[in-house]
Amino acid sequence: MGGRYLAVRWLLIWVYNALALLAVAYVLPGIHIDGFMSALVAAIILGLVNTVLRPLLVVLTLPVTVRSFGLFIFIINGALFWLVGSTLKGFEVGGFWVGVLGALLYSLSSLIPMLFFRRKNRPWQNVREQNVWQQKNLDQKNNRHAPITIDHDPS
Repeated sequence: MGGRYLAVRWLLIWVYNALALLAVAYVLPGIHIDGFMSALVAAIILGLVNTVLRPLLVVLTLPVTVRSFGLFIFIINGALFWLVGSTLKGFEVGGFWVGVLGALLYSLSSLIPMLFFRRKNRPWQNVREQNVWQQKNLDQKNNRHAPITIDHDPS
């Protein structure tokens, strides 16, 4: 059942990202998408590029990123957005700075599904909380509370 939930979750995020890409293209005049199928393809390619290429570029440009207080990440995101727009048919990005602005809007809109589809219960948290609950139950059941003793030395 967990695999099916994960597949549906990925599918919903993919469709949402395609819709977000269409919204970015609607808002910014320099970005053009031919249709929903082109947006789906562009969303999956953007996801793959951001998963594979972006971490490598972030590591390679780390000194510049640190010196710019992290602002160089926007340049990397814009360059990757522009790269995908230049290579895919049906998804066009008008220029580098349009790509930077488009990447910024796209990443901001991609935060919304992450808030809804994030996993609330992580297995290690459940085990820890369950152990604490069981220990409290055992303590109450067996009445194993040790008496509090205060040792006063009058001298």
